[in-house]
Order: sequence, then structure tokens, then C-alpha cells
Amino acid sequence: MIDVVVSGVLFDMDGTLVDSTAIVEGAWGRFGAEHDLDPQTILGFSHGRQTIDTIRHFLPDLAPDEQRRVALELVNDEVENTDGIIEVPGAGAFVRRLLAAGVPVALVTSAPRDLAVNRMRAADVPVPDAVVAADDVEHGKPHPDGYLRGAALLGVAAEDCLAFEDAPAGLEAALASGATTVAVGQLAPADLPADLVRITGYDGVTVTAKGDGFRIRG
Repeated sequence: MIDVVVSGVLFDMDGTLVDSTAIVEGAWGRFGAEHDLDPQTILGFSHGRQTIDTIRHFLPDLAPDEQRRVALELVNDEVENTDGIIEVPGAGAFVRRLLAAGVPVALVTSAPRDLAVNRMRAADVPVPDAVVAADDVEHGKPHPDGYLRGAALLGVAAEDCLAFEDAPAGLEAALASGATTVAVGQLAPADLPADLVRITGYDGVTVTAKGDGFRIRG
């Protein structure tokens, strides 16, 4: 059960606020077929990571310029494709509750900004003013840069934030930032801290003002 008092909230996007499984699996499936790679192996690594990091991992011998070209091609194919994108249960309403209560909220995603905004809008989940996208950090997840930057944009310490994440790389990043972390969905590995709260959606998660912060329960 979630029951914390925090000064801000940090969200991953894919798998945490929006479900774009069909698009992601299709894109990496085509990539795997083209390069004779197992799509499930690619997906197991790619969840939560920047596209370029996945390309570098699976095509390490490719010239850097070619790696960037392949990554850009993959991203461009996905930016305008919003077919079948839906919200994680209760995500839109929960973000609206946070914003209505005055909670500082940031999106911290491994996706490029345009792709993230398009998917959030397609799922009818509000896009917060503070967004940390792939191009905004030097080191992608599992490095904590994104979450530290997100907290800085909100003007609060990461240790005073609640982070929601779904993928192993993202969970590692959120935990390393010092944020109290909640695992969303089924991707979280079993070897995470035993006290890590796990949820499948946001229905019933409440927010109320509490002193100088906000109490989030659910």
C-alpha cells in the first residue's frame, strides 16, 4: 500500500502512464527480423531505455552515425503511430487529481519529447509542464540523471519525491535518485527491495495536502 508524504511526483511514461505495447512490440519485432535478432530478447533489454542505447547494445559494431540513423528511423516510425494506445488504468484521472491539488508533477521518459507528448495525448493523460525527455539528459536510464533533473525542474529534492516506474532500468534509475519508488505493472523483477510497493493501476490512489507536502495513499 502507498502511504507517503512527498513534495513532488515523478512519472515514467510507457508502461507507467500509457500502454503502447502493440506499437513497441511491432517496432522492435521488425528491427529484430531485419537484423536476425530475437524480438523477446530485444524487448527484455529495451524496456525503459532510450532507443539509441538499445541499438548500441545489439549492434555494437555499427558505426556511431549509422547507430543514430537506425535509432532515428525507429523513433520516427513511432511518433505518429498512436493506434491502440490506452492509459494504464486510472492514470489520467490520477494525474488530474495531483495537478488539481497543486502537486508538482514531472514526466521522466526515455522517449523523445514529441513521441512522449503524442502518446500521452492519445491516451488522454495530461502532459505536465515539466518534462524530461531522452534528449534532455546525458545518461539515460538506468542512470538516475532523468529523475534528478525532473526533481530539479520541480524545485524539490529527489528524496522528497514519489516516482512511478514499470521497467527494470527505470526502477533502478528512480531508486538510485533517492526517490520513494512505486513499481507499476508486471515488469518489475523479483529482486527489487522487499518493501517496494507494486500497483497495477491508479484507481483509488488519493492525494491530500499534508503540512508543507502532499499525502498520497492507495
